[in-house]
Amino acid sequence: MRERGQDGAPRIARGGKAVYGAPLGILMLQARFPRIPGDMGNAGTWPFPVLYRVVPGASPERVVLQGARGLLPDFLAAAAELVGHGAEAITTNCGFLSLFQHEIAAHVGVPVATSALMQVPLVQAMLPPGQRVGVVSVCAASLSAAHLAAAGAPTDTPLAGTEGGREFFRVLIRAEQEDMDIDRAEQDILDAGRALVAAHPEVGAIVLECTNMPPYAARLRGELGLPVFDIYTLVSWLHGGLRPRRWPFA
Repeated sequence: MRERGQDGAPRIARGGKAVYGAPLGILMLQARFPRIPGDMGNAGTWPFPVLYRVVPGASPERVVLQGARGLLPDFLAAAAELVGHGAEAITTNCGFLSLFQHEIAAHVGVPVATSALMQVPLVQAMLPPGQRVGVVSVCAASLSAAHLAAAGAPTDTPLAGTEGGREFFRVLIRAEQEDMDIDRAEQDILDAGRALVAAHPEVGAIVLECTNMPPYAARLRGELGLPVFDIYTLVSWLHGGLRPRRWPFA
């Protein structure tokens, strides 16, 4: 006998996907550096299941320093594959992919959040008059007005980067080695944050562009005393819309 629900109707399991229970798909760059807890590419970072797809040829250097030239078709195909597997929304593991926001969303027809930079206008709306959002990037020199505009952020957003540091940039972007000194990487991000607020004392909150920076967000918040937003806050918000919490009724 077919089991029935409380109302007597048959309980039907709906099909149409290859993978279930993981509504969020993440497009990954092709890299070999360590992804510590908190990093977007560490599956243990997320309190919910996610789907990953590495985009061949999309190295951090090519995406960050070369403007991701020629890679759009590869990202479109990979995003469509994730949606075909069951993803109900797409994000990426590089803030510089804001350049592809419109194209990926149009191609896959589901919500797309390519970059933590998309939080800049939201955070700005929350700040008191006279304060601005500042951005810490893995490479401020390469983060162009086009990247900011594609994310909906003001093109004159205050920026600071880690490209002048000792560890973070050379390991993640230059791929000079596979191992990383976490303490030195953290120091690079703290130094960039301090430089940002020193140059722009009007900064009242920070958005971390790089998806490898969330492990250091709490330390940066403690050092600067400012709210810090990153890809973890954005993706957690997005997932909350895909799977709203079910509340018990009295």
